Amino acid sequence: MPEEINRETFNADPLTEDVSDAAPQTPAQPAVPALDTAAESQQILSDEMQALGAAYAQARANGATAEIQPRLDYPPYRSSILRHPTKSLHHADPETIELYSPAFGHMDVHALESDLTIQHNGEPLGERIIVSGRVLDGDGRPVAGQLVEIWQANSSGRYIHKRDQHPAPLDPNFTGVGRCITGADGSYSFTTIKPGAYPWKNHLNAWRPAHIHFSLFGHEFTQRIVTQMYFPGDPLFALDPIYQSIVDQDARDRLVATYNHDQTKPEWALAYNWDIVLTGSKRTWTENEALGAEGDHHE
Repeated sequence: MPEEINRETFNADPLTEDVSDAAPQTPAQPAVPALDTAAESQQILSDEMQALGAAYAQARANGATAEIQPRLDYPPYRSSILRHPTKSLHHADPETIELYSPAFGHMDVHALESDLTIQHNGEPLGERIIVSGRVLDGDGRPVAGQLVEIWQANSSGRYIHKRDQHPAPLDPNFTGVGRCITGADGSYSFTTIKPGAYPWKNHLNAWRPAHIHFSLFGHEFTQRIVTQMYFPGDPLFALDPIYQSIVDQDARDRLVATYNHDQTKPEWALAYNWDIVLTGSKRTWTENEALGAEGDHHE
């Protein structure tokens, strides 16, 4: 790496090195990554999503069944074809899977693990929030004793992961993971920091809406589901191919939490409510629907 040029010497008189009449100095500008000129624009993606939405609306008007789960192949989500099985699924022995699957943890789930703001020596940066709700079956009955895990970006939109190269600051007081067990009424609750949006390179200037990932376990590792919760009024909803891969608006709305003023703690944290429905026509979208609509007929 060549030594950096001393700009004052470079602009000085070659004989006297006098810089009094040198060219005016401009403040150093932060390095900005070069934009990929081959990347598709947001307008291209938005046009595709609008066309798919219009085609779905027309199909519904003609009597088609509502699509309550995301499409496995959703072209605006460019890597969607790489993120689901392309061959027939095979049954696996649950006991064999559990020999290689990750454990829930090295100890029982502690009540303090649901508070992501007290895991380090200092206070994390950002807007403190409380996210709570109930896990229900398709008939509205509570699902008790289930492990609920969450993970998320910090308030600047950065994950603690070596593959996350988003040039936003990490927070030494925020790891972004927590877990709890649902109560007898199916309830769960987390105290955390509202995550920030982040770029994800699906196309030029692509940003994901703020969201929290949820994982729920049943009684075996093979009963795990994964989903995402969003925040109301996010301006990125219409621009995000992952969110828009659920083409039915009613189904999309079920991923968005609602502000809960009654549970908001004065001078402390805003509260949001989000129920997770596991089965039935009003179930919550999940990321492992490998069989699409046929998955409704499989255990």
